[in-house]
Amino acid sequence: MVLADINESMLKMGREKLRNIGVIGNVEYVQANAEALPFPDNTFDCITISFGLRNVTDKDKALRSMYRVLKPGGRLLVLEFSKPIIEPLSKAYDAYSFHVLPRIGSLVANDADSYRYLAESIRMHPDQDTLKAMMQGCRIRKCRLLQSDGRGCGVASWL
Repeated sequence: MVLADINESMLKMGREKLRNIGVIGNVEYVQANAEALPFPDNTFDCITISFGLRNVTDKDKALRSMYRVLKPGGRLLVLEFSKPIIEPLSKAYDAYSFHVLPRIGSLVANDADSYRYLAESIRMHPDQDTLKAMMQGCRIRKCRLLQSDGRGCGVASWL
């Protein structure tokens, strides 16, 4: 298993979390940019990215890089926040994300800015159909979107 992140602090946090649940061996930690993964072609059976694709500057480049290192028939799983697809929830979600969440972040973590960034990064991330088209443009086929329940979080599965 390889745990990769561009941010050294996130790698340390991931290492610590794995140690806390008893996962110590057979894990390689690599500081890497998703847009230029430092692995040979056809290396991985499965690649997952959770709540990270929306933070990547050039999503197309990152998707091409992931596809390159994925073995033929391998699977790419993307878990990401997305905009709610149910209109009444969308307005409530925006109000919560841009007004309530930063206040909670300020009270709980003394960090409203990170929670404002979270809301803005979700808003700027491509919607499900656009992301699917981006994936297909990177030669990734058999796209399947699994929207959790319309509230704004889902899994995208591609082969």
